[in-house]
Amino acid sequence: MNLSVAIPSSSLSDESLKIDKTRKISVLARACSIFKVGTIYVYAEGDSKQDGALLAMILRYLDTPQFLRRRLFPKMNDLKFAGVLHPLRIPSHSTPADPKKIKKGDARDGVVVGAKGRRFVDVGINQLVPFYDKVPIGKRVTVQFKEGYPNLAVKEITRIQAPNYWGYAVKERAGLYQLLSEWKGDTIITSRAGKPATAEQIARYTKSEHGTLLVFGSPEKGVRDILGSRTKNLQNAKTLNFFPGQATQTVRLEEALLGVLSIINSHSV
Repeated sequence: MNLSVAIPSSSLSDESLKIDKTRKISVLARACSIFKVGTIYVYAEGDSKQDGALLAMILRYLDTPQFLRRRLFPKMNDLKFAGVLHPLRIPSHSTPADPKKIKKGDARDGVVVGAKGRRFVDVGINQLVPFYDKVPIGKRVTVQFKEGYPNLAVKEITRIQAPNYWGYAVKERAGLYQLLSEWKGDTIITSRAGKPATAEQIARYTKSEHGTLLVFGSPEKGVRDILGSRTKNLQNAKTLNFFPGQATQTVRLEEALLGVLSIINSHSV
């Protein structure tokens, strides 16, 4: 199933300390990785530009294999509490550093680097691998080995072409309505005001050939409150309640994300 999620830039508004914001982002990233989410959209909502930037940056940091982080993320205050982040431990992160263990067909993430007028890719081993695609230096790429050790040769591939789940992409949008207007697949709006999600309804999306976008609101506003009257203009969007009869006044975003993804996953296996 091709799943994407949309969360607001105000997702961290219920946390006052940066360390707690960092912990919350870690939980969100883990939930998306457990259930193989392909893209996390962070849409602008309210006066939360700074939190939105922190959210997107740490999500990208967590998706980046540890051996590439020093090249891609300079020291910055927003990563002050990176030590509390839980590693994703997805296949793209669990790769051997010993080049002798690399076989034909293996996939790796790397960073394009320049040396002696040529391009190479740093894939976290003790040698650079020649790279002949016209990709800007400093860009992160996913590559597949055409030849294993000792004649290491690679080609660029997409994450979808990787043999296993290869992490999520993070994309930012100026607003939720803009995101939903450009989305071409199916859309599920998660809301307490929606009809209870049934196995039959969920099965429709798990069996769909189109991508499905799960939309979540903020700690202060539900999706319908964020969209206002424009909700009725949406195409291919269904509003569902995944927690009918909830005893708590609210369901926190990290709880909603993990719960909704778990429910959908249970109907797709």
